[in-house]
Amino acid sequence: MRFDIARSVRHKLTAIILGTTLVALLVTAVALLLYEVRIYRQDWISDLVTQADILARTSAPALAFRDRDAAQADLAPLRGRQSIQAAALYSADGELFATYSVDPQREAFPSAPAGELYRIEQGNLLVSLPIIEGSEQLGTVYLRGRSELAGRVQDYLFILAAVLAMSLLVAALLSGRMQGSVTRPILALTDAARKVVQTRDFSLRVPKTTDDEIGILVDAFNAMVAEVGQHAAAIEASNRSLMHETEERSAAEAALREADRRKDEFLATLAHELRNPLAPMVNALTILGNPEIDARMSQRARDMIGRQLAQMVRLVDDLLDVSRITTGRLAVRRHPVELETIVRSAVDTVRPLLESRRQELSCSLPDRPVHLHADGTRLAQVFANLLNNAAKYTEAGGRIALSARLEGDDTLVLEVADTGIGIDPDMLPAIFEMFTQVDDSIERRESGLGVGLSLARRLVELHGGTIEAGSPGLGRGSTFTVRLPVLATEELARDQEPDCDGRTPAQYRVLLVDDNVDFATSLGLLLKSLGHEVRIAHDAPSALETAGRFRPEFAFLDIGLPGVSGYELARRLRESPDSAAAVLVAVTGWGQDKDRRRAEEAGFDRHLVKPVELATIRSVLHTLAPGRARAFSRGMNGAAS
Repeated sequence: MRFDIARSVRHKLTAIILGTTLVALLVTAVALLLYEVRIYRQDWISDLVTQADILARTSAPALAFRDRDAAQADLAPLRGRQSIQAAALYSADGELFATYSVDPQREAFPSAPAGELYRIEQGNLLVSLPIIEGSEQLGTVYLRGRSELAGRVQDYLFILAAVLAMSLLVAALLSGRMQGSVTRPILALTDAARKVVQTRDFSLRVPKTTDDEIGILVDAFNAMVAEVGQHAAAIEASNRSLMHETEERSAAEAALREADRRKDEFLATLAHELRNPLAPMVNALTILGNPEIDARMSQRARDMIGRQLAQMVRLVDDLLDVSRITTGRLAVRRHPVELETIVRSAVDTVRPLLESRRQELSCSLPDRPVHLHADGTRLAQVFANLLNNAAKYTEAGGRIALSARLEGDDTLVLEVADTGIGIDPDMLPAIFEMFTQVDDSIERRESGLGVGLSLARRLVELHGGTIEAGSPGLGRGSTFTVRLPVLATEELARDQEPDCDGRTPAQYRVLLVDDNVDFATSLGLLLKSLGHEVRIAHDAPSALETAGRFRPEFAFLDIGLPGVSGYELARRLRESPDSAAAVLVAVTGWGQDKDRRRAEEAGFDRHLVKPVELATIRSVLHTLAPGRARAFSRGMNGAAS
């Protein structure tokens, strides 16, 4: 009987050991399995979202310039990612722009990108991430990834089953050992666990004394403590990162408040600057309305209106450039151009200001011609802004120097130095920020909106160059340095377009269509003074009727016509045999890039923004002579960069 009792106790002990071991291992296995599933799911989502973010950054330029080949090339590296089954790029309006698929024949892409960042559908992870540049959404990237979770779980279960079987076998073989050999490592494990909980010292490890289930439990405990320690370290690092981000966010909020303050100052300055030219214009118009004034006084009044109107045009141009900068749509049209031509244009622009202030300007250019692949008008605007700033902040009779030199064979260095009021060293880091004024006091001596230098920096950067400001201090003048890449000789020979022919001005039949009677009448008088035959219409029906009788060679059309827009009128003129060959020129107040594209799609040969100078009209009549307007227009539009 005692033998049976001893045997029964041994069986019970064995059953307890095996049962306890089995339960412990099952709990551990389930926990690890659930943890593995969760980690895999998080890693899977994080990996695919990260891949979508990388793809969004690399494909932003292709979407911005609507380059489908470049967009398709951006998707090509996904072939190396077996877990990604399909990918697509959508434009901002939801159009499917470029695609990639492991099985193109069976892949069906969504007609529009999903609104949520990701979702899991039938074992696949679908990610939709907006592509944002600045504050503008250029499109959406879409990824579909295949889940390998089922296979991983199956392998994991197989491994766990093998481990469980081996552990139970070892426990059964060793269950007859003395209880001390079992309890000692368990007590050591318990003591270590207690210390970890109390002291949070994750460097503690339990020494492994056996290779049975308890040894496995010790290994699992040590591994778990190590992993928990890693997670605790990661959480601490995350907390430090959050604190750093909080500090950065506070700095960003301060920067936003500063930008808001500058914008308020800018609006106040704008109101002041717009009123300044209006007052003398009103006075000049009053003088012109007096029938008793002499011719000299009348001419002075007209000159006054011209000067103030030019000032208002400059302010409006600055406002448009501010809009283009803030929306990231400022662009340049690049072609080979000589440095001397650009500098001459800039100097001619500021010459009246220099002469009125009796300032001395010296120019020094390289001995040999220097060519740039650039937008000559925009670079002349940059240099004119720098010269204008130098003139405004230099006392009457002061000196200004413009010098250019070559660094090596590929870099142009142009400097504008003055003997003016200089720049406070504290202001130098912010001198190129939007709405920054060197003198922002209410009694400041010079006008301006504070956007010239910011615009100059953006234009120089669009040309692949840099601009810097330097000053020894207040009252000691300042120097602005521009660095630009130079067009190599072989590139110049390859890229340079042949010059326009030198035909003498001719007289053409010109149709003007604008619902602004004063504008149409004044432009018609100017064209008639140049010897052209002119017909004027103020809406689309009368324009079509006049075109049928007049058969115009040029047609200058407003876009915002009553009833029928200028775009539709252009299409109808192109369809009519009496005006199909006419050169169509849009003359409008809408000047964004999308407006120019719409004009080109409607059949216009050129897009001009009001107000239009007579020199521009003459250039259009000369360069877009009938018979070569299409080729010239395509060449100009193709030069956009």
